[in-house]
Order: sequence, then C-alpha cells, then structure tokens
Amino acid sequence: MASYLWRKYADYVYNKWERTLLWDMLEPYRRPKSFTPLVIIYIAAFYTGVVGATITEQLYKEKYWEDHPGEAVPLMKPKFYGGPWKVLKGDVLPPNE
Repeated sequence: MASYLWRKYADYVYNKWERTLLWDMLEPYRRPKSFTPLVIIYIAAFYTGVVGATITEQLYKEKYWEDHPGEAVPLMKPKFYGGPWKVLKGDVLPPNE
C-alpha cells in the first residue's frame, strides 16, 4: 500500500511539473487581461464624486437661502482642500476657521 501511495504521489508531482512547464510555454501567447472592468470602476467613481459634489453644493445653497432670503449665494469653500485657491469671478472668501 505504501509503494502505491508513493507512486501516486510521484505521478502527481511529475504531472504537476509537466503542467507548469506547458503553461509557462503558452503564457507569452495568451490574450492580455482586459482593462474594461477597471475603466468602468474609474468612470463610476468619477461620476459618483460629481453627483456627490452637486448634492453638497445644492444643500449649501438651500441652507444659505433659508438664513439669507433673496441674497446671492457666495462661493462654497472647498471641503477637502485647505491650501490657497484663486477665485476668478466673485468675492474672495474669508480664510478657513
């Protein structure tokens, strides 16, 4: 029984090596992996951010209009950026508190 198990194990190891060698030879000719899933994830993340920013800005405007009815809404300060930033048209905001 022991010799039978050793023979089966030897066959398994040899065939495993043979399969590895075969697939290593075929590897250069295999199709490259597709970038489609990665591109779809990046596009979805981008548009999720755009929609989130739009909703945040709209909520900011509605809150400002409740406190100051009839006035023009000033620019919203950037949430995740604390460095200097330039305003091309409109009023410059006071520094972050």
